[in-house]
Amino acid sequence: MKPPLKRRVPKPRNPFVALAIARKAGKHDKTSRARRQAEKQALRKRLEDQ
Repeated sequence: MKPPLKRRVPKPRNPFVALAIARKAGKHDKTSRARRQAEKQALRKRLEDQ
């Protein structure tokens, strides 16, 4: 008869990793769509002023 297989116990999760990932947001830039719309509005305004 074979001996029972040993189950591997997973390593405990590091509780600080989730906090570090959430903090890693980076700077908040406007989206490319918002930038494009702002450029269109600025162009329209410049053309109206001429």
